[in-house]
Amino acid sequence: MNLPESSRLQFTPDLNICRVLNGMWQVSGGHGKIDRQAAIENMFKYLDAGFTTWDLADHYGPAEDFIGEFRRQLISTRGKDALSNLQAFTKWVPRPGKMTRKLVEENIDISLRRMNVESLDLMQFHWWEYKDENYLAALKYMTELQQEGKIKHLALTNFDTEHLKIILDHNIKIVSNQVQFSLVDLRPLVNMVQLCRQHDIKLFTYGTLCGGLLSEKYLGKPEPRGGELATASLRKYKNMIDSWGGWNLFQELLNALKQIADKHQVSIANIAVRTILDLPAVGGVIVGARLGVSEHLEDNARVFNFSLDAEDEGQIDAVIRNSRDLYKLIGDCGDEYRR
Repeated sequence: MNLPESSRLQFTPDLNICRVLNGMWQVSGGHGKIDRQAAIENMFKYLDAGFTTWDLADHYGPAEDFIGEFRRQLISTRGKDALSNLQAFTKWVPRPGKMTRKLVEENIDISLRRMNVESLDLMQFHWWEYKDENYLAALKYMTELQQEGKIKHLALTNFDTEHLKIILDHNIKIVSNQVQFSLVDLRPLVNMVQLCRQHDIKLFTYGTLCGGLLSEKYLGKPEPRGGELATASLRKYKNMIDSWGGWNLFQELLNALKQIADKHQVSIANIAVRTILDLPAVGGVIVGARLGVSEHLEDNARVFNFSLDAEDEGQIDAVIRNSRDLYKLIGDCGDEYRR
């Protein structure tokens, strides 16, 4: 399976990435037991299929360790040159409080060790409490570490537009922001996209498949109750759907997506991902990788085999017009984490 050239993005001068990123939240717990050996074996399949870019975090259970072990096995079986095909984007999610150079560097060093790298491709920084302005100090120290070669590029996760602008006004170079973005949650279109386009910042999107709810599996099905939602992702995004417009409207959306999917001979998930990939400022969509449990490599590859037309977009818009305004209900990107 060879992905087409359209699957790639020259994200930075030194990072050419796959526009469907492999999300490693699934190894963090709450998604079932992960077999380490099977997971690493699976990572080779992703890489060989062209899905070369991984999204992880310091708090995603053993995700950073998996990358470290994968890199070791890659070197031992294919040589050091094979590493040039691999990109691993991690996050640092500290508790708010005083940020010192020592504290920041110690945490960056932990990720470097765990991932078995000399320099982090992308450090995506999250901050829980905007009233605590120590996030600016943390980013200043990370900029110093970037200049010293420990970090290649600085990025954010779940920052809103206002605070992204504050960071930019402090002359801190940010290359991306990771946000929730899907056909159910279009909040980034309100303000975030415009600021990102002005400053050449890419959005990496998660929740784009609503934890798997945007799929044939839930088409025409009665509303699932708590016990039927087996993963943390499913429970989270079911709550989002409830706020957005409820299960009946969601079924209308699934029906519209199914019609479009059949027309292009792809899946509902493909349509959901393609729609977001086509939006301005979007660099890539993160799709959860349930390593060693299930894989959707062939299905994910189909995202790059078709284009949506004006009729398709009109069908989707006709449903979304009847939904509630999540920006008014929840706030800007990431505000759901800071209520």
